[in-house]
Amino acid sequence: MAREKENIVTEKGWSEASVELAELYEESFKNLEEGTIIEGTIVSVQKDGVVVDIGYKSEGILLLEEFSPGEVSKLVVGEKIRVYLEEREDDDGNPILSKDKADKMKVWEDLERAHSDGDIVDGKVISRIKGGMIVDLGVKAFLPGSQIDLRPVKDLDQLIGKTFPMKIIKVDHRRGNVIVSRRILLEEARDKKRQVTLSALQEGQVVDGIVKNITEYGVFIDLGGIDGLLHITDISWGRVNHPSEHFMVGDRVKVTILRYDKETGRVSLGFKQMSPDPWSEIEKKYPIGSRVRGKVVSLADYGAFVELEGGVEGLIHISEMSWSHDVRHPSKVVAVGDIVNTVVLSLDKAERKISLGMRQLEANPWEIIEKRYPVGTKVEGKVRSITEFGVFVGLDNGIDGLIHLSDMSWTRRLTHPSEIFKKGQKVDAVVLKIDKEKERISLGYKQLTPDPWNKEIPEKYKIGDHVNGKVVKIADFGIFVELEDGVDGLIHISEIDLEPSKKIEEKIKANDLVTARIIKVDTVERKISLSIKAYKRDVERKDTEEYHKSQGEAEMNIGSVAGKKKKNEK
Repeated sequence: MAREKENIVTEKGWSEASVELAELYEESFKNLEEGTIIEGTIVSVQKDGVVVDIGYKSEGILLLEEFSPGEVSKLVVGEKIRVYLEEREDDDGNPILSKDKADKMKVWEDLERAHSDGDIVDGKVISRIKGGMIVDLGVKAFLPGSQIDLRPVKDLDQLIGKTFPMKIIKVDHRRGNVIVSRRILLEEARDKKRQVTLSALQEGQVVDGIVKNITEYGVFIDLGGIDGLLHITDISWGRVNHPSEHFMVGDRVKVTILRYDKETGRVSLGFKQMSPDPWSEIEKKYPIGSRVRGKVVSLADYGAFVELEGGVEGLIHISEMSWSHDVRHPSKVVAVGDIVNTVVLSLDKAERKISLGMRQLEANPWEIIEKRYPVGTKVEGKVRSITEFGVFVGLDNGIDGLIHLSDMSWTRRLTHPSEIFKKGQKVDAVVLKIDKEKERISLGYKQLTPDPWNKEIPEKYKIGDHVNGKVVKIADFGIFVELEDGVDGLIHISEIDLEPSKKIEEKIKANDLVTARIIKVDTVERKISLSIKAYKRDVERKDTEEYHKSQGEAEMNIGSVAGKKKKNEK
């Protein structure tokens, strides 16, 4: 080796010192390891590239396309620059360098350091993929859907192009895999905020919040890291059909803390408590007997609810809508949204109830009813309804009178008013009784004619008379027979002449014509008792009498003939 060095010096004319310097220079090249980042110096900036001295026997060139326009304008000769050494020499003996790869290597180094140190990085959302989003950290990273926010995000596309602080939860340089999370930072911020909020919360305190969620039973409000529930009953002093009528997600609201349970962390909020309770001085605003105006807000079968002001509603019961008793449903009188005038009838502050009336605004027809319809007056009306016990007849001013079943006929035993009347039928009647307090008028239909039981029936139907009639009703105890003029008589089962083993229906049917004998006329009970058995006995007796009579006449005739014969013989 020494000989070779000596020959070199001899041939080239180099000194021994120069040889040692060459050896040291050659040895320094060995430190330039391919695939690493090294530091170089900008020698010149040319049209197609940047010449960089890396301390090698020749300079390398970085293509200008690896620089942004802004970076190119800031390049300065003599300035240090980090580059990636791909190869120490190409075919021409020049090193192959890359700025892009150096930048990416640095990015990965920074990411790994940020991951190990738990540092926060900024990531720009660039696209949406299955299961999450792609984020630019200098290299592409994956943001899982579960790590985007504290709650599922409905519209992920709205995040594209936005930059958020994130934490790296996994780095794999070899596979080029980076996973990040935004949720971790949000949870940390929420927890810190929650602790601050919890330490300051006090019952009765007024706080600011943001509407986070709306349900049928209330509104959840973010108070700063902790959610409070504003129940539907604490939203307004008035009627609330659904919380969405008053709030939208994202609304900023002021609420008061009603209850705070430090052990469970539950917070109950109030919104209506931010304004005075309208019921606090309700007696002064709405004294009994005063006239008030309000809006119909809802209907029920039993009445209509009227809003007098926010948080104050009154009920008009169906019985207080009209002096007439024919209102079957409030919708026949008012509708939701109507503005109505009413009178305050009663007030219960403790129960928050106000009873209202509409009919009180009109003259009470029952105050003059006795003058208008004195007892005994004949009236005319129309059958408004039919019940089992009678018919209601509509008179003037919406007043109804009742014709009871017992006041429909002097003589017929009716089982239902429909046997005589039909709905809508015009009828005459007589006023029998007026009860002003109970608002009732009793009418009579049979009273339009004299009572036939006083004279007519007793004179026409006498005991022992035989009568014909049609069977109109069969009962367990006997049959009812309609006689002339609509008079009914009863044939008791004991007077029907049935065989012991037979039932009435086996011998007699409805509408059958029967003949019977009158055995009793009771003008007090208004009853005529009949008997088929007695009639048959009468018929038998008459037949017997007629037979005997005929036999006697025959004997007399025979005797007369015999006498004449003897006389002639003489």
